[in-house]
Parts: sequence; C-alpha cells; structure tokens
Amino acid sequence: MSIQESLLYSAEAIEEHYDAGDYIFREDATPQYYYQIVSGEVKLNSYKEDGKEFIQNIFSANACFGESMLILGKPYPVNAIALTKCIILKVAREHFLQLLQLHPDLFLDISKSLADNAHDKFVLMPKIASKNAEERLAELMNIMKDSKNQEKFSFEIPHTRQQLASLTGLSLETTIRAIKKMERGEILMIKNGKIFY
Repeated sequence: MSIQESLLYSAEAIEEHYDAGDYIFREDATPQYYYQIVSGEVKLNSYKEDGKEFIQNIFSANACFGESMLILGKPYPVNAIALTKCIILKVAREHFLQLLQLHPDLFLDISKSLADNAHDKFVLMPKIASKNAEERLAELMNIMKDSKNQEKFSFEIPHTRQQLASLTGLSLETTIRAIKKMERGEILMIKNGKIFY
C-alpha cells in the first residue's frame, strides 16, 4: 500500500535518510508519524527475552509501515530498523489524519491493506506453530510469492537465510537444513546462492 508522494507532500511530508541499522522508531514509542518508503528496505522486529530477534515483516519501496499503531494511537509493539540505506517520507499524525478526511478512499485502501496483512498472519500463524521447518518456510514463501506468478521456481526469494529464520522463528542452522531438504524435494531451487520458489 502506498499513497501518492504528491499527496504526502501536500500533507507536509518530510523526507528523511537512514543508513542500514538505523532505528526509525523503537518498541514502546508513541506513534507520531505515517512512514512510507521511497527507496530501501525496512524491517519490523522485536527481541525475545533471550535476545533472539523475531522479524515481523520486511518492507521495500512504496510500502508504508506502522500505520495501524498510528491510527490506534497505541505504542509500537515492534522496532522499525533500516536494512539498507533508505529514503522515507514521514507525515505528522495530525496532518495524516486530515489527509484521510480529505481523501476517504485512502482510508479504505489502508483498511484493505491492513486486512490483507492480518489475513496473511492468520494463515502463517498455525504454520509457525508447527514443528515442521519445511512447512513454515513453504507457507512464508507462498505468502511472499505473487498470486499471479504461480510458475514453479519463478519467484526469487528477496530475503537472506537469516531473515527467513527470523521471520519463521527458526534457528539459522535449522533454516539452512530445511532449505537444502526442500531443494532435494524439488520444492525450491537454489541458483547462485539465491532461492527460487
């Protein structure tokens, strides 16, 4: 989901630049801005008590993030961290809510996007609870793969093995073993170190 940049600028958007590893917002902070990525990648993560990272999602250009907490006015349950150099447009909450009042179709688009994300999480949750690593990874890859692009091995997984591990709650070693097993079972293909599903 993205909003036209011209509309964001009309709502007094500010362009900010981040380096890889920079925090855009931190867990428990009060939402103040709508964020939309112009370029780069951002991850939403949290850390378990043992310090292990759990990646909630990874976003790239034209995606927005954190909007549900902004609308609710509740503290962030996650961190937003730049994975790469990023350019991000941010709009103050007050101006963002005024923009939604002026353009109610945007609110509907955001609602549909949030509902779609919730649907994907509902589909993924039972698989993540499963002890079967291959099943967890396959479900995540199914969600990432464009529904129009069903040809076998036609989709390049845009994440590292470590990111796949963090997205599914698996260890890196288990993820690597599962990916190799999935390759032997012709569920995915590895070409030049890249995973194709």
